[in-house]
Order: sequence, then structure tokens, then C-alpha cells
Amino acid sequence: MTPPIATKTNGATALTKADFQSPAETRWCPGCGDYAILAAMQGFLPELGIPPERTVFISGIGCAGRFSYYMNTYGMHGIHGRAPALATGLAAARPDLAVWVVSGDGDALSIGGNHLIHALRRDVPIKILLFNNRIYGLTKGQASPTSELGKVTKSTPFGLTDAPFNPLSLALGAGATFVARTLDTDKRHLPAMLRAAAAHPGAALVEIYQNCPVFNDNAFDELTDKQTHDANVISLEHGEPIRFGTERERGVVRNSDGELEVVEIESVGEEGLLRHDAHREDPSLAFALSRLGEGGGATPIGIFRAAPRASATPQLVEELRSAHASFGVSDLAALLQAGDTWSVGA
Repeated sequence: MTPPIATKTNGATALTKADFQSPAETRWCPGCGDYAILAAMQGFLPELGIPPERTVFISGIGCAGRFSYYMNTYGMHGIHGRAPALATGLAAARPDLAVWVVSGDGDALSIGGNHLIHALRRDVPIKILLFNNRIYGLTKGQASPTSELGKVTKSTPFGLTDAPFNPLSLALGAGATFVARTLDTDKRHLPAMLRAAAAHPGAALVEIYQNCPVFNDNAFDELTDKQTHDANVISLEHGEPIRFGTERERGVVRNSDGELEVVEIESVGEEGLLRHDAHREDPSLAFALSRLGEGGGATPIGIFRAAPRASATPQLVEELRSAHASFGVSDLAALLQAGDTWSVGA
């Protein structure tokens, strides 16, 4: 685990963006959305008042895996898909640290799928950033678990036949207490989602639509282009009617069968619109919202669910402390042989 480089900061000095910038040369492809996410993170972290030496970034394999090298914090580049598991152990053993996970759609949802859902299920206080560009970028353009049905790639020359994962639906099904989505180039919305995730007491998942200019360019143009953004982005605001459009002329309603539908407001009136409730204990509304935009069309961004629950982490931390006190710091052999053991070939 790499330590942060010493900075001028101390408990009495305000943190700045520079305190979180690593001297390592940043190397992603020109135009990669990762640059924007990195800049947003480095610009946002000083707000928390948590110094670099109490901040950790754990990443997996993929283009997003480089993230931990570019942060002047503690960091660890884990093996493929295991970043949530490593972060879970660290957060349980060191509750005084701010632990962030950076993972791509291939890393988190393929080999790391089980690690992701169990980290969310356990609600350990880690913040997971899922960079979703719907492609394997580091290994040069194969289909990922979020690639669109029918997509032609190097690994699917006749078109992808597997239905893609919906990361937010998956997270909500696993019981995640905080789920959000944002866009890599949205300089206001992205920091706001990072801020909300950091404030959440349990596990938080933020899906970030991120452009890969080499292997999947323009995948989210309908949402990021200034000419089409307002017509296609459904901004979720807790307590507010869900409406959008260039003239805010469209909205979301819940039909009698429970399904959500995008309609023209003039056909139902303002009072007919669904009012967003991110704090509902029942995740069914958030789940229904996560299904909008599948296959294209108007897509929600924002906080789908922020419903804290009592965490089991303090109990786990206490169990670890009790075990530590029982066996002592240096008596590793006693710890390893504390349970059922046996000898082979003795």
C-alpha cells in the first residue's frame, strides 16, 4: 500500500486540491473521461477536511485501476475484481479511514460481481465509484457486462447476444442503501454525487457514465452533448416532481400497474407527476427508476436511493478488537492455530 507524499498540511491548515495530487504522470488516452473524474475528486476532497494520510483509494484491474496512483493518498492496486473485498477488510479494521473504491464495469461486474454485491449487502462504510464505459478498454475493446445487446466488438464480431447488466438495479437488488448515477463531464453534478456519497454512513455506489474515446466513443452523447442533454437527462431531486425536457415539458408518471412511464406533462398535469423520494425504505421506486433509459431514451441521473440503516460494522470492528486483544500483536502463529488445525504427512 503506497503512502501519500508529505504535504505542507496539518490539522490547522486548510486542505487544497494540490494536497491530493500525486506527482505521478497521469496516463490515460487523450479524451478519456477518467481525467474529468480525477479532477473532480481531487477538487472535492479538500471539502471533507480529511487529510491524505487518512484517505485510501483501492482499485482493481482496468483503465480505472490507475486512479490510485494519481491520488496523493494511501492506495492499493488490487487484483481483478477484488477491490470491494480489500476495502471491506480495511474499513472494518480501520474505521478511522475514508475508504474509496475505484472500479470499471468489467472489473466490478464480471469477475468482481460477487465481491461488489456482498460489500453493498453488508453496508460497510466504503464509497464505490463504478466507471461505466460499456467496454473493456485496457484489453482493447472487448464487450463488457454492460455492453449493449447486439454490440459488435472484438470479442462479439456477430453482435452481443447477452443482455447487459444494469449496475444500479443490481445494487438495489443487493440491498444497497445509497445508489446514484452521474456523468463524467458534468462539472456540477459529479462533485455533488461524490459529496452525497461521502456523507452517507454506509456503503455507497456511484455509477459514472464515462467515455472511452478509443473503443466506445460517443456512447453517452445523448446525455452529455449540450444540444441533447436537456431532452434526454432526467434529473432526480428528492421531494420534487420528476420532470425534464428542453422546456421541462416532459415528466415521469406511475401507471396503475406500477410501471413508470415518460409522458408529456400537458397530458397528465403537474399534479399527475411522480414525486421522487430517495429516502424511502422500500427500494422498489428506486429500482423502477433504474430501469428507465435501458436501450436508449431519457435516462435518470442523480440519487436514486439514500436510505441509511443500522450498520453491523461497529460489531465487526469490536469482534476484531477482541480477537486482537486475545492473541496479541506479535503472536501470529497462535492466531493461525486458534481454530481447528491438523497436520498432513506427519
